[in-house]
Amino acid sequence: MTYISIYDTTLRDGEQTPGVHFGARQKLDIAKRLAKTGVDILEAGFPASSQGDMDAVARIAAASGDGELGDMTVSALARMRRDDVDAAASALKDARRARLHVFIATSDIHLERKLKITREECLAAISEVVAYGVCLKRENGKPAFDEVEFSAEDATRTDPDFLRSAVSRAVEAGAGIVNIPDTVGYTTPAEYRRILSDLRASVPGDWLLSVHCHNDLGMATANSLAAAECGAGQIECTVNGLGERAGNAAMEEIVMALKIRRDAIRRTAPDGEGTEPLGCRIRTEEITETSRLVSSLSGIAVAPNKAVVGQNAFSHAAGIHQHGVMEARGTYEIMKPEEIGLNANTIVLGKLSGRHAFADRAAQLGYSLDPAGIDAAFARFKEIADKKSVVTDEDIRAIVGEYLDSLEGTYYLDTFQIQSGNHIRAMALVSLFVKDPAADMAGERRTAAEAAPGEGPIDAAFNAINRIAGAERVELVSYGITAVTEGTDALGEAKVKIRDLDAGTIFSGRGVSTDVIKASIKAYLGAINKWKEMQVEARS
Repeated sequence: MTYISIYDTTLRDGEQTPGVHFGARQKLDIAKRLAKTGVDILEAGFPASSQGDMDAVARIAAASGDGELGDMTVSALARMRRDDVDAAASALKDARRARLHVFIATSDIHLERKLKITREECLAAISEVVAYGVCLKRENGKPAFDEVEFSAEDATRTDPDFLRSAVSRAVEAGAGIVNIPDTVGYTTPAEYRRILSDLRASVPGDWLLSVHCHNDLGMATANSLAAAECGAGQIECTVNGLGERAGNAAMEEIVMALKIRRDAIRRTAPDGEGTEPLGCRIRTEEITETSRLVSSLSGIAVAPNKAVVGQNAFSHAAGIHQHGVMEARGTYEIMKPEEIGLNANTIVLGKLSGRHAFADRAAQLGYSLDPAGIDAAFARFKEIADKKSVVTDEDIRAIVGEYLDSLEGTYYLDTFQIQSGNHIRAMALVSLFVKDPAADMAGERRTAAEAAPGEGPIDAAFNAINRIAGAERVELVSYGITAVTEGTDALGEAKVKIRDLDAGTIFSGRGVSTDVIKASIKAYLGAINKWKEMQVEARS
């Protein structure tokens, strides 16, 4: 069997999903879970894009160097610029195995309209910067990167002759991995095969072919698998298909397709005689927990009908289907739930459960909490457990996820009062704690309070928060609240998205409580805190 390397870019391309922002601690938790899942290469971020991303990549690299991520390679993205490469080198210096992933657009529309450079200038930049990355040394004299990957952005809309020239330049400069991304989800499986086969045949050298497919036309997984059949040794993807626009090829779909259709997804054997099966090193029994952790920390729910990990993937509503499954599961199920880790949890947590049991279950779900974090999340757990008989895994994910969100923010809830009725206009009085490092050092805790009217209690509360945060140029894009689990004692999980009217950037937040107004306020604060962080970074 030929093994395909799985390159996960959830923390970089996945974070480009509108409204998604992973804090450094959340990124590390996802990185550890991806290592447990068996991912070969992790794209930890884009260090040159912000100090926050630089710090997050460095933190993951340090965990790698300490052996917490096993043999997983840690990769960092860089534009075709020396200062970007330097930033990547600095962030990855402690990684056990480090990869530089340097990219530049090669299609004429990108060169002319976005980069405003000629083809010749593009080729010159590839030669210079790839060679710079290959030759860059650490302070101890060792190479800054163990391997260098080159990506030709918008490759599938690039003139074939120029694409060959760009790839040839990168290989000649020392790139060992060449990525041919379908950046805008434009190509088809047959067309992709032709593009990749042509490159393989026309560009000499010992280089690994990689692909990165977007899902704009719904063909990301199909294109990725077609690429594997014609020689790609690496597939780039994200958990749950996260990513900008329609997202990326979903890791769980690619992995399970390789496993279930090993008979059909094959490649010509090296000796030219017959075909050989393709596989990967992902531990499929970890897929469900990985999907749920990423969904929890990103705030992006998995669609019920999502392939492999959607809640309906193993549900059967039609009578004829139910009868068939009861007689033999193989009549309508091509995968076993156990193959992706869908096993019932036998641990039931409630108000009598102790701190150790809670901490153990949180760790099993993929969250790494320090003692202070365990104390804070456990206190919230006990508060919830007093109001409902059984606390489920989904409740725990919501509780811990909300706590992790709160660590990243400037504001967190102190108190709120609502006045509302069918014959009066709603009014809200909201008091917030404001994180102030100088005040904290003095042992003080600053609060700020505002009152505001609104069309209803939620609108009034949001208006009051906007006054405290100075968020006059922020608008609510979406708001919704759902029950985390079933029953009248269920937690309500609120999710909001807001938009900065000047930058157009979208931020998301979520909050959980048995009180839907409290959950809504917490969700809005989560989004406002991310917006505030962007304001601070823009000024620094």
